[in-house]
Amino acid sequence: MLSTKNMTKMAYFRVVLFAIAAFVANTTEFIPVALLSDIGKSFEIPVSKVGIMITVYAWVVTIMSLPFMIIFSKTERRKLLMVVFTVFILGHILSALSWNFEVLIISRICIALSHAVFWSITASLVMRVAPKGKKQQALAWLTLGTAMALILGLPLGRIIGQLLGWRVTFGLIGLLAFIIMVLMYKFLPNLKAKNTGSLSSVPIVLKRPLILGIFALTATAIVAHFTAYSYIEPFMIQISHMSNDMATLVLLIFGISGIVASWIFGRFNPKYPNILMRTALITLMISLLCLAPLSQHHIFMYALIFLWGVSISCLGLCMMLRILLYAPDATDIATAMYSGMFNLGIGGGALLGGIVMDRIGLINIGWVGALLTFIGLIIHLTVHYRYQHTAPQPNHRNVEILH
Repeated sequence: MLSTKNMTKMAYFRVVLFAIAAFVANTTEFIPVALLSDIGKSFEIPVSKVGIMITVYAWVVTIMSLPFMIIFSKTERRKLLMVVFTVFILGHILSALSWNFEVLIISRICIALSHAVFWSITASLVMRVAPKGKKQQALAWLTLGTAMALILGLPLGRIIGQLLGWRVTFGLIGLLAFIIMVLMYKFLPNLKAKNTGSLSSVPIVLKRPLILGIFALTATAIVAHFTAYSYIEPFMIQISHMSNDMATLVLLIFGISGIVASWIFGRFNPKYPNILMRTALITLMISLLCLAPLSQHHIFMYALIFLWGVSISCLGLCMMLRILLYAPDATDIATAMYSGMFNLGIGGGALLGGIVMDRIGLINIGWVGALLTFIGLIIHLTVHYRYQHTAPQPNHRNVEILH
């Protein structure tokens, strides 16, 4: 029997374990962004076509998140995590062995299926295993894990890919996932499914205008972001004329911005949630607007990338917390739907960015993203001022989420 002090330490360790798992999951989702050129050269296909990897992955998650959550709504969560990581690891083995681009796509579909479940349950699970009174901080730790994927995962994956080949990058991600799976099996308690909702919860969730507003904002803002971000590596090399090392530094700066965003969110969201969300949206729009005009000024580009990263990370945190607050009675179902919309945005952005790149030029990805962000801002303001009065009143569930 653990003492109270040791129980608290174990709770913190479990939160960190989920954060590391988030690091691995986000690294593999976005690693194609850092390896587009290398994968394209390997299979002798253009970069704009390699981007379909991102779209297929994201849209598989979009389609499968909700069905999987309904299918697994009663499954004990530790057991479910073991299944998720097994599929995840097998997918990476296939990625490392891919003998053509079609097989690589199939391997990414396998990984995406595991992703669909992982992100649908992780936000609620990390708060369940968190120390008492530290649930919002646990969510911030989870976000820190995703930020570290951008800080360490993408730049390191890019460096490994250039030195040893992109297949080694995928293989090492699979190895790290195996280590995490073993640790989760050993240190996580049995986590019974609760407050997950069911198929009957779907129409209830869809009748809440504030949740629909977050879904619409998620779709537009994330499409905007990934229209540009999916092709940031070729943009920096071809448009900004940066070296490979400088392009890697851009990915590193973008990742570091996520840590700053986590601090900003923890510091200001409790008191100024609406101001923070609108500031993040406006900053994202301005960042994308300035992408082309500042493309030849490297110092300004580094600053711009940092602001861009802070804004999108803050926005993602704000939207995730709102989903948990607006659906305390069906957290897993609502989170699965949110994950689906988020990944719809990722896939749509990667697809749209490829079209922009082919039709009107790579330099214009920022302009298109800025326009979509403006649409997202209008959606947010309209829904907020018309429906904020319908927000759930504080109760023991959503107050617990806040603290």
